[in-house]
Amino acid sequence: MPEFSNRIQAGRELAEVLPEYANRSDVIVLGLPRGGVPVAYEIANALHVDMDVMIVRKLGHPGQEELAIGAIASGGVRVLNENLDVSPDVLQDITQQQLTELKRRETAYRGDRPYPALKGRSVLLVDDGLATGATMRAAVAAVQKQDPEEVVVVVPVAPASTVRVLQFEADDVVCLLIPDVFYGVGQFYEDFSQTTDATVQKLLQQAWPQNPTAARNIYES
Repeated sequence: MPEFSNRIQAGRELAEVLPEYANRSDVIVLGLPRGGVPVAYEIANALHVDMDVMIVRKLGHPGQEELAIGAIASGGVRVLNENLDVSPDVLQDITQQQLTELKRRETAYRGDRPYPALKGRSVLLVDDGLATGATMRAAVAAVQKQDPEEVVVVVPVAPASTVRVLQFEADDVVCLLIPDVFYGVGQFYEDFSQTTDATVQKLLQQAWPQNPTAARNIYES
């Protein structure tokens, strides 16, 4: 039986266990596109805090794209899993392909909007669930380069092995469900339909300050 009806419900349930972050100007929620953005939007909306995106791309194994061998994130970060069984040339080809898609998403989602300032802030990194955790590890590394106060991974579901890894790399991990049997994130949702670029764009426009002065104050370059 699925634990979550959809990403909206998952986000609202996560917000309920994060009251210490509510109504704080130093807190920002970063959703990992695409599926993490609806979850992040609900958290940010419930807590009344800022929201943005952290664009990350998984590096899939050739012929088994769902099997992550690593990930890349905005800011030139690349995280690789141990015991890679691909050649350096193949790895470089995969990285370049995903870098092209990462740049496309940056343009599609952000346009010319600057990235938010993360120095000294509490950053909640949100996805709709984790499997290997490769993309989240890249996101954590990218945020840590910007000297935040803390980096907290926030997800509805993940296997215990992935949670353990991220507990060493992030300051904290908030995970509602750590199942004994894990086949994939989708098994824990009634509705796990794909999140579209249009949905991501719509949620970001709703979340971002519309007043130009407010936007400069919050998203200083």
